[in-house]
Amino acid sequence: MSFSKKTIRKTQPSKCVSTVDTSSTSATIATPLLVQPSLAECAEQPNDPLTNRILPCLVVLSAISFAGEVPLNPKTAADNVAPGLVIQSVRTTAYTHSEGDHLAYGARTAAGTHLRHGQVRSAAADWSVYPVGTIFQISGDSSLYIVDDYGSALVGTGTIDLYKPTASSMKQWGTRRVTITILKWGSYAKSLAILKPRAYKASHVREMVSRLTARAAA
Repeated sequence: MSFSKKTIRKTQPSKCVSTVDTSSTSATIATPLLVQPSLAECAEQPNDPLTNRILPCLVVLSAISFAGEVPLNPKTAADNVAPGLVIQSVRTTAYTHSEGDHLAYGARTAAGTHLRHGQVRSAAADWSVYPVGTIFQISGDSSLYIVDDYGSALVGTGTIDLYKPTASSMKQWGTRRVTITILKWGSYAKSLAILKPRAYKASHVREMVSRLTARAAA
């Protein structure tokens, strides 16, 4: 990794989750369309499995935020939308810090944090689609993934690159299509603030800046 649509439906019976299928080759890559439920609707579902996933996520996020590793500002979160978006058939790849095109950055992310691989794991994506700080889970995987990295090959594709600590685990993952649940949206404003000073360095950064700027002006 270098730094270098959809058919939408609400799942039943929960009103707090919407679904996006990214497997269609005729669809265009864009920021996922969200269906935002009311707080009252979500409160009526205390035993929703999604809620059970969000609660431990928030605990981890609080710990990270207090540690100062990933400052998350709710005022600049992704349109302040509710979490719970389920996206099907997301193309994922894997990368590691020992790859040739990542050696210059070592074990650090584009957000300036250390690459993670534990209960919370690093992931790279197009920040104009999945903004920095976005937290998600992969179906069948109890780990939490945080978007804290980006790469030239990811911009405009909708692909998410998952960090692996070794070359062997990276190769073992290969390329897979998975279902993800967005537990917390990151910040488009923070993404733009990080990327803008770097725009002169690479075309893929300029492309993300252009998309984020257009989004802010919309």
